[in-house]
Amino acid sequence: MCTVCGCGDGETRIEGGNAKDHAHNHGHPHDGLHHGHAHGHHHHHYGEGESGASVPGMSQSRMIQLEQDILSKNNSYADANRRYLSERGIFALNLVSSPGSGKTTLLVETLKTLAGTRQCYVIEGDQQTANDADRIRETGVPALQINTGKGCHLDGHMVGHALEHLTPDDGSCVFIENVGNLVCPAAFDLGEAHKVAILSVTEGEDKPLKYPDMFAAADLMLLNKVDLLPYLDFDVEAATENARKINPRIKVLTVSAKTGEGLDGWISWINAARAMQLAGNPALNAAE
Repeated sequence: MCTVCGCGDGETRIEGGNAKDHAHNHGHPHDGLHHGHAHGHHHHHYGEGESGASVPGMSQSRMIQLEQDILSKNNSYADANRRYLSERGIFALNLVSSPGSGKTTLLVETLKTLAGTRQCYVIEGDQQTANDADRIRETGVPALQINTGKGCHLDGHMVGHALEHLTPDDGSCVFIENVGNLVCPAAFDLGEAHKVAILSVTEGEDKPLKYPDMFAAADLMLLNKVDLLPYLDFDVEAATENARKINPRIKVLTVSAKTGEGLDGWISWINAARAMQLAGNPALNAAE
């Protein structure tokens, strides 16, 4: 768990600013070693114990305290982001997935579909390059790249600085494309309205079971690349069932960014989620 690993310390770069003094601490866990021998196999499970992780030379209680301290600091930045967004009627989604899920292509097609109906902005997270932000800018949508260096996720402080530079219009939508990683982004609140997990049919149906924290944190799972189903041995029903074993409330939509299949449902979900955010909030309704 990167809350105790130090993987992004001093590595973050935000376009238009310097965030070297805003990185957080991490450390790679490898304690609490458990050897299982069922079925004649050696099973090394490093995620057992109270902390759910392990670091050589560090106790479980120390890991829990360290994680609590880091997440508490992040949550204070996320709360500030949430207030900023709420006061301006801005709807923010945090898109999370493993690398190669088709997240950027899906986002590009989403922005093209929303064009002319709502002003959108994108915060792009990646370890290196501005390739994805450049693809977004080709649609005419303002985008800001955050390079995290060795860091494996965005955090609340990074997103706060990105919002300062982007200055999204009141009543707009902000899409945050997180670093491709199904583990660490689950733990970090960015101030978004919802996390949306993208799983492609080129991955296994058991991804929700293998990376449960991410699917537990998401309100929606987009099952992408369904145009490839005729060529793959992928069970949509099993993938959906596995996601709901982890999170019974998660919504599941099947989409193809390439053919446009299912995008209407995705856009309807965005509009409905935004309408829920507007309900009962005079400041947001005024921005509409």
